[in-house]
Amino acid sequence: MSISFKLAQQNDLPRIVEIYNQTISLKNITADIKPVTVADREEWFAAFSPDKYPLWVMQDATAQQIFGWVGLEAFYGRAAYQQTAEISIYIDQNSRGQHIGSQAFAFVGSQLPRLNLHNLVGFVFKQNPASLGLFKKQGFSQWGFLPQVAQIDANYLDLVIVGKHFD
Repeated sequence: MSISFKLAQQNDLPRIVEIYNQTISLKNITADIKPVTVADREEWFAAFSPDKYPLWVMQDATAQQIFGWVGLEAFYGRAAYQQTAEISIYIDQNSRGQHIGSQAFAFVGSQLPRLNLHNLVGFVFKQNPASLGLFKKQGFSQWGFLPQVAQIDANYLDLVIVGKHFD
C-alpha cells in the first residue's frame, strides 16, 4: 500500500476520532472507557503544532482516504524534556496488519531532526502485545513499568513505558 503523510487539518478530526474510538471496545489499547466525541478532542487537537509536536494523518496516496494517524505530544511539559516526545499511532481496524505502523515509525524518525527531538516514548498496556511488538521491532526498549495502574471493567492493566534515543 502506498502511504502518504500530511499534517492533520481541522476537517480530519472526525476521522481521527472515529479511528481512535475503534480501539476503546478492545479494552487493552487506550485508557478511555467510552467513546470520545469530536468536541471532546478539540482542545487536544489544538495542542499539536507542525513545528514541534505535529499530528499527521496517514492516507492512501491514490485514494486520499485516511486510515490512520500518528501524533507527537510534549512529554511531561517541563523545559528539560523539550527533546523528548510521546508518540501515539492509531490505525483503522480494516488496515491493521499491513506494516503501516512500521512505515509510520520510519516517517516520524525522518522528521525528528527538523523537530529537534532526540527521544520518543510510548505508553502501552502490557496486555496489548501487538503494539508492544511493533515498538520492539522499531528498536524501542522498556524504560518503565507501572503495574495495575489502569482499571477497565474488572481488569487491572499494567502500563509499559517504552522509549528510544534518536541521535
